[in-house]
Parts: sequence; structure tokens; C-alpha cells
Amino acid sequence: MRAIERASGADDSAVAAARGFAASVAASLDAKTGAGLLGAYLLGSLAHGGFNRRYSDIDVAFVTENGIDQTTLEAIKTEAAALSPELAAKLSIFWSNRQFSVGRFPPLDRVDYLDHAVALIERERIDPVRPTLQDIRDYLGGAPFANWAASATHFAGLDTLGSDQRKPYLRALLYPARFILSWITGGMASNDDAVAFVTERKIPGLDVKLVAAALRCRRDASDPDHLFPARAVLPQQVEACARLAGLPS
Repeated sequence: MRAIERASGADDSAVAAARGFAASVAASLDAKTGAGLLGAYLLGSLAHGGFNRRYSDIDVAFVTENGIDQTTLEAIKTEAAALSPELAAKLSIFWSNRQFSVGRFPPLDRVDYLDHAVALIERERIDPVRPTLQDIRDYLGGAPFANWAASATHFAGLDTLGSDQRKPYLRALLYPARFILSWITGGMASNDDAVAFVTERKIPGLDVKLVAAALRCRRDASDPDHLFPARAVLPQQVEACARLAGLPS
């Protein structure tokens, strides 16, 4: 088990609230499955640093004997919403069985589990086979890249940025750093580390200053409206990542 690191943009009270909420969600599943719950873990920014009260998700991973059926999953989500509607909206659940043969646990999140998971409950530590770099690239080059490219095209064509679009817009601006770090290393890291990585690498065609500006906005938990004029750069960011990865843009 590793300690949660302090990182830029981490709000102590928000981290404490998110951790307490995640622990309650884990306890709820534990009450339903008992010894069948092998472990419950924090992933993402609550595990590797940089949790932000406005922009971060609450990533929780469950490993159980037989996975989680849909009825139980829905019950957990209902109980989470009763605990805190605000935090429940941020909840992202990853789950599988001890063989990691079922459920929702994409390759990158499996790497996050192996390298960064912080235990909320742990009866038995399960160590799945680490995805290879090619596994990670096959995954990233599929739906994640296609979805980001579509998002980039969407935002580049907008005339105004609605209040409900601020979080996905900021994520679209930051995604090149996370994509490139994972594509090159096969690993997961905080937004801070990902932006530092692409800054040092000097990826041809990538506007690193825009990515860094998005990171500052995220750290401050501020609106990204001042970055909206830069939306026209997003297709260029997609092309830079596509060239690096040998993908069609």
C-alpha cells in the first residue's frame, strides 16, 4: 500500500471528503458481499496525487471473488447518491474478479491499480498480469483517441462554452499530456507529472504552453473560459499526437 502524495492542486478538505466518501462506498459493498470483497482501492488522483475539488473524479476499484452484478452495482450507486449527491456525481467504479476476466478494468486502469492503488479494504492483494506497452498502445489508439479527437473537433467548432462544458473542455486541453505519457511509458501519472513529461520531451507540433495553461486552470479550480479562444488549436494537438503514435488524425 502506498501513501497518498501531496500534489499541486490538492485541496486537503476536498481530499478528506472524497476519501471518506469512497470509504463509505467500499463499506457498503463490503456489507453486501462480505468476504467476497477481496479489496477496495482508490485509483486516479486520489491515489497518485493532484485531486481537485472541482475537476477530479473519485476513482474506486473493487476486486471481488465473482465480480459485481448489475443489481448490486446499481444499489451501490443509489446508496452513494444518498450519502452525497455531489460526490456521487464524481464516482467512477472499476471492478473485476480475482482473475481480472470480467468487469470494467481497462488496461491503463489496471496499470494504475498495480502501481498506485491505495487500499481502503484489503483481504487479499490480487496481482493481475501487467499489460504490455503494446497492450496499452492498442487500447489508447482505439476508443480513447477517437473519443478525444471527436471532442476536440466538437469544441473547436463551438461559438460559446456552456457551463456544463467547462470540465470536458478542460479535459480535452489536458488530454495530450496524459496520452503521450502513457503512449511512451505504458504508465499512469498525475496531470502535473504528465505535463512535465511532455514539456521535457518537446513533442513536434504540440502546443505545450496551452496544455500547461490548462493545468494551471485545473490547479486553481477556475473556469477555463479564458482558454476558450485557444479551441482552434485542438485539431493541431490531435494531429501532433496522431503523428507521434502513427495513428490517423
